[in-house]
Amino acid sequence: MNTTVLVFHPHFDRSRINRALADAAEGVDGAQVRYLYDLYPDFAVDAASEQSVLAAADRIVLQFPMYWYSSPALVKQWEDDVLTYGWAYGSSGTALHGKELLLAVSPGAAAGNYAHDGDYKYLVTELLRPFQATSNLIGTRFVRPFVTAGSMSIGDEELAARAGAYAACLADEHLAALGDYE
Repeated sequence: MNTTVLVFHPHFDRSRINRALADAAEGVDGAQVRYLYDLYPDFAVDAASEQSVLAAADRIVLQFPMYWYSSPALVKQWEDDVLTYGWAYGSSGTALHGKELLLAVSPGAAAGNYAHDGDYKYLVTELLRPFQATSNLIGTRFVRPFVTAGSMSIGDEELAARAGAYAACLADEHLAALGDYE
């Protein structure tokens, strides 16, 4: 499976979690890892180049730290510039139909905070609903997100285990779809 991992981290040089995950992804056969803030530090996304990369992928992975229950700004800019009408959606926009879309996110707080009875009252998957709606629009299969919660306090052993699990996830050719009400 041809997997493209798009890493969106505005301070990757200071990242511990996303660096470990990206390093793990680099070792997966068939995976290409792209660092979008390095490619587009001025937010001037080359839509044609990105569309070419996506067209060649079977699985598209958006990897990013969760900021304010969402994504870093470049993710939105990239979506606006790349996922265009007539290419990614609309009556003739079928370029991504049938591909998988996986989110690899790292919220800062511990997993227990992302529960209906937790501090934030929402599951991580609920906070990612706009991405699931986008997946529906562009015809990709939205698979269960890879969540590394507690990124502000995760220990080295647990991080190594999560990186290994991420590599296994990326290598898995049969990822489960996320249900509409999970």
